[in-house]
Amino acid sequence: MIRKMTLGFVIFLVICVAVYLHFHHPKESLGTAYAGDRGLTLYNSSAQIRSPVGTVDYGEPLQIEARFGDQVQVRTSSGLVGWADDDDLISGDLWQQEKDLNAKTAVDTPEGTGSTAVISNLHIEPGRDAPRVRQLKKNVPVQLFRREPVALPVTNLTPSGPQSDTGDGPVSANGPKKEDWWLIRAELGDKSTVSGWVLGRFIDLDVPAPLPDYAAASNMRIVAWFSLNAAHDANGRDVPQYLLVGTNGPEGSACDFTVMRIFTWSKKKSQYETAFIDGNVCGKLPINIVRMPVAQVVTMTFTDPSDGSLQTYRMQQTIVRHLKSDDGRKIADRGGR
Repeated sequence: MIRKMTLGFVIFLVICVAVYLHFHHPKESLGTAYAGDRGLTLYNSSAQIRSPVGTVDYGEPLQIEARFGDQVQVRTSSGLVGWADDDDLISGDLWQQEKDLNAKTAVDTPEGTGSTAVISNLHIEPGRDAPRVRQLKKNVPVQLFRREPVALPVTNLTPSGPQSDTGDGPVSANGPKKEDWWLIRAELGDKSTVSGWVLGRFIDLDVPAPLPDYAAASNMRIVAWFSLNAAHDANGRDVPQYLLVGTNGPEGSACDFTVMRIFTWSKKKSQYETAFIDGNVCGKLPINIVRMPVAQVVTMTFTDPSDGSLQTYRMQQTIVRHLKSDDGRKIADRGGR
């Protein structure tokens, strides 16, 4: 009798273990994703009526447990399980691309600094259709590295407002309208950084005064600026002298800049004066600036993207001359003004 009871108990135990393993075996992960926004909220359901169960920080790794339409069930490293929109997650491949891009901008030399003028979408490549890696708040400090003109996507939809990069653009007689995208590196509130491409007009440049006023008076849209050297004011203090480059035309040009202006300090008038203007250039950033303080000489060299030639300008005191290009073409000298 005891043997029968023992055997029955063992059989019952085996059945219980089998049932438990059938219903409680660990789910096979469907991969890893990363939180695409700071403070991403996870919900208890994929339904429209649902409750939050917690939040995760930007870049936190999440194990994918299940998918339902555009909803994804994820598990955090601490064991929290919840649902999120697929658009709010970054795939593993895209996350690696972002890490590589951020590592590259960490060692590159920026062409300027600024801050986001509006809430801005950061993309892994230039263009509205490129995958988004993060949304930046307004007034986020950024460094700017490279500009790329990109054609707007063309559909029959009405263009969206000026603070969106998801709308569609009109088509002109010369083809699709183009817009300027910039590769940037943003410094976030927690001192971490993120890199990607953003619409150029969503960035306010940190241009020193009074250069923005001078540019506005000549209808010049500033692209970059550089401190060339320093003069002395009436009190013997150093005053920087600037090279300002920009354009008078619309976005999307093959040239990063089409106008050069050099501002020098007038000790007599205690104000900046325009020492040089060239409104007939086609330049590509970066500009290589070489300073020779003893001779009071500064050279500025950049590439002309229309033919690949190098263009060099030489400034001595307040006199600026355009030297020969690297292909030997003769270029008339332009004296300072």
